[in-house]
Amino acid sequence: MPAMTAKIKPVETLANNQASPSDQHDNARLGVFYGLAAYFAWGFFPVFFKALEGATPLEIVCHRIFWSAVFLLILVTTRLQLGQVIKALRDWQILLTLCGSTLLIATNWLVFIYAVQHGEVLQSSLGYFITPLLSVLLGFAFLRERLNRWQLFSVLLALIGVLNLAFHHSQFPWIALMLATSFGLYGLLRKVARVEAMIGLTVETLLLAPIALGYLIYLAMQQESSFLVGTLQLDLLLPLSGVVTAVPLLLFVAAARRLRLATTGFLQYITPSLHFILAVWLYNEPFSQGHLVSFLFIWTGLGIYSSDALWKSRAAWQGSRNR
Repeated sequence: MPAMTAKIKPVETLANNQASPSDQHDNARLGVFYGLAAYFAWGFFPVFFKALEGATPLEIVCHRIFWSAVFLLILVTTRLQLGQVIKALRDWQILLTLCGSTLLIATNWLVFIYAVQHGEVLQSSLGYFITPLLSVLLGFAFLRERLNRWQLFSVLLALIGVLNLAFHHSQFPWIALMLATSFGLYGLLRKVARVEAMIGLTVETLLLAPIALGYLIYLAMQQESSFLVGTLQLDLLLPLSGVVTAVPLLLFVAAARRLRLATTGFLQYITPSLHFILAVWLYNEPFSQGHLVSFLFIWTGLGIYSSDALWKSRAAWQGSRNR
């Protein structure tokens, strides 16, 4: 898959080459708005999924997939876009890319819910703090986005932070790294996929919906299901998880297609910041000196990268005004 994606030129890059500077600026502003909305929504996900305790992580993921598919099918049907979904399913290049992104986002969902239910929201915060810096590396490796010395330094600081955490706690932070890797690669594949945001997400959920529904039926037959046999809260929130899942993802993909991968990564600090606040001050998860040192390394890396990105953005804006 990486060898294939390295040769694909992002769709929005082609579009931006033909657009005027004013159109590109408006497109980028819209992308930033979508990105902010997505990351703030994801920031409060631990609160929502904490309320689903009583169902296993795998059952919750299956409900997320199935109800997302139902919600998205209704949306594309009402918008007369069902034909585009069928067209995407018949295009083997798009389908292959979306198969990869589907597996990545499903893995991310499962690991995240596991983290929330096992009191590891702090690790999810760490994972999503790492993701922006990983996005910088992915943009350099596969999309030929330039990587300057400050960006390299910021990535190195993040790596030191992860290694410090593993050393001090004698436990490899696999949850954080799984979340960062799966979501970073998901953003990369969705950026190069030649398909509109809602259509792509609909295809992704449809690919897994039969498997998810089959597992939910199996749980019901084994009398191990939490749906319609447990509390009213679960009966209401499990179907709602589809809408809660789909809307931020639609916003994220719409943002990713309008922005450089590095810019998308820059916005991602919002989600882990909110996770960090929830983990330490609401859920009272242990926060040791080793955690503090690791987070300081990662926060410093993000600060350096953010300052560099802001400086370049201002320079580019001033240059466009002078022209």
